[in-house]
Amino acid sequence: MDPWFGEQMAGVVGGGLGAAMGTIFGGIGGGVGGTLAAMGRARTLVLGFFIAGVVVGLGLAITGLVALAMGQPWWVWCSFLLPGVLGAGIMGGLLPVVRARYAQAEQRRMDAAAIGG
Repeated sequence: MDPWFGEQMAGVVGGGLGAAMGTIFGGIGGGVGGTLAAMGRARTLVLGFFIAGVVVGLGLAITGLVALAMGQPWWVWCSFLLPGVLGAGIMGGLLPVVRARYAQAEQRRMDAAAIGG
């Protein structure tokens, strides 16, 4: 079977996918999501963004596993598998943290209402 792309292009593909996952889901999602979660705002949007990061990461990981099963060279399957596993793992691991931040914000809101009468 012919490789999907060459070794040099694997650097572009893997680096591009890793940079995109890190920038979009890590940088933007983490920065904006962490701030909004601490304030208790935009819960659906933030949780949806984190879940989308997990889904995209799993899609990339599955693509890498399919390439591995098809007998593609290591540089092909690794270009998809590495950013996919990292993206899904990190975003999936942070999902309970974000949910806990929303629960803390809701508790603060209820405590403030109870004190205020």
